Formats: sequence, C-alpha cells, structure tokens
Amino acid sequence: MHIGDYLPFWDKLTDGQRATLADAAVPRHFASSDMLHEGGVCTGLIIVTSGRVRAYMLSADGRELTLYRLLERDICLLSASCALRGLDFDVMLAAETDCDVFVIPADVYQNVMQQSAAAAAFTNELMATRFSDVMWLMDQLLYHKLDCRLAAFLIEERALTDSDTLHLTHERIAAHLGSAREVVTRLLKYFQSEGLVQLGRGSVTLLDENRLRALAGDSLR
Repeated sequence: MHIGDYLPFWDKLTDGQRATLADAAVPRHFASSDMLHEGGVCTGLIIVTSGRVRAYMLSADGRELTLYRLLERDICLLSASCALRGLDFDVMLAAETDCDVFVIPADVYQNVMQQSAAAAAFTNELMATRFSDVMWLMDQLLYHKLDCRLAAFLIEERALTDSDTLHLTHERIAAHLGSAREVVTRLLKYFQSEGLVQLGRGSVTLLDENRLRALAGDSLR
C-alpha cells in the first residue's frame, strides 16, 4: 500500500513533490464508530484505503445528517478545509466499518497543490464533485418526501452491504436522513404493512426491492 496508488495526479508530480507527500502521509486504522475528524479541527487530507466512512453535519440541536459516504480510494478534502482558501464548512467523519486511511497534513498538501497544476486541478474537480453531492442532498431535503428518501436509503444500504437484512436501528436511519426517530419508525411500520420490509430488533429486512425502487424514484442516486 503506497500513497501514490491513491492519488490520480501522482505521475505528474516531481520527484521532490512525491517524496514530500510520501514522507508526510500517515497510515491510520480506525475501528467501527471511531471518529476520524470533527468540525473545527484541521485533520488533513484523508484517503480511504479500506472500509467505509460516513461524512455528516451536526446541527445546533444535535441532529445529524449524512452528506455522503467515502469508500475505498475515496478522498475527503473537507477534513483539510483550513488549507483551502474561502472554504468554511464543518463536517464530521465517522468510521461505519473498520477502516484504514492515509492522512496527509493540510499544510503539506496545500504546498504541493500550490506547486503542481495537476494537484490543483484534481483538488478543484474533487471539490466540485462534493459540492454537487451536497446540492443534490439539499434538493432532496427541500423537494422530496421522506418516504421516497427512506426507500432510496434502504436500497443504497442494501447495495453497500450486499445483504437484504440491514442491521440498523431506527435512530441510526433517522440520523442518516436528518429526521426524527419517531417519524422514521412510523414510515417503516407503514412499509412493513405494505409488505415492503420486515422489521426486527435492530434490523430491517427488504422484502420487495422493486417496489422500493419505484417508491424511491429520483431519490436514488
């Protein structure tokens, strides 16, 4: 496992720039539920080499809202926001599974980005992608019903875990969707009455994926 395998612009860097990043990159392991990054802290650039990480926002009243997931080979720039001019965006990162990452200190990455047009172009492209993710989420929150978003979430979780049985509490699902547990519980019970899911203790089993997809509509990414 080498840092160069995870940076698309690696071949366009000078030998000195490669050495700088390779020397600075710190491999770290996190257990499921561990925090990788908290708002207000400049952790640095985080590159996921295995496992799954959840990026989310935390409201003033403590309500969570999932922004996106980071899978193997994904990179989080927002954890290094102090190195990006004009970016003031607090995000939390938590391990959803055991995961391994590289962490590159923000100042090191910023220096390389200032020297390398390829690194700067990649950074801008990645930021645009994340901005699009957040704008898509805002559209979902403002203009789509929660039952559609819940159906989409269940389908997406099924794809991530490759299992019809999702080991998630109603509270955890609500945190992903930025909703209240009671609202999610009511919708899940309705889904169960319609034969879409089967509820268990700390689990939801999908019974009719096709109907869930139809309900989700364009709430599916």
